[in-house]
Amino acid sequence: MKKRVLLVEDEPNIIEAITFLLSREGWHVDTQKDGATAVKRVRELQPDLLMLDHMLPGKSGLDILKDLRSDDQFKSLPILMLTARGQMRDRAEAEAAGVSRFMTKPFSNTEVLAAVRDLMRN
Repeated sequence: MKKRVLLVEDEPNIIEAITFLLSREGWHVDTQKDGATAVKRVRELQPDLLMLDHMLPGKSGLDILKDLRSDDQFKSLPILMLTARGQMRDRAEAEAAGVSRFMTKPFSNTEVLAAVRDLMRN
């Protein structure tokens, strides 16, 4: 059975690149562009991994992360946060909220695959 990832991202080029990359690695990739309904989508899909943009329309990735980590069902869900905002404060806030890994855009295919593989090993 394929592993399932939910990618919550609003940039079409990043959605396309990550979907292509992870599909080639055997993942089933679901996508969500709006932060407002992302938590509901996570509950519906029960993904093995969540890739979450920091800045989203409707609700920020940080708020989604906090909502998920406050629910016992999702405390151990691997969450990789992607952001164009690489400031230390953003990273610190995400880590305090319980992010599994933080990755700054732009990133390489190799970096994404290494992060996903590492998160799935843990």
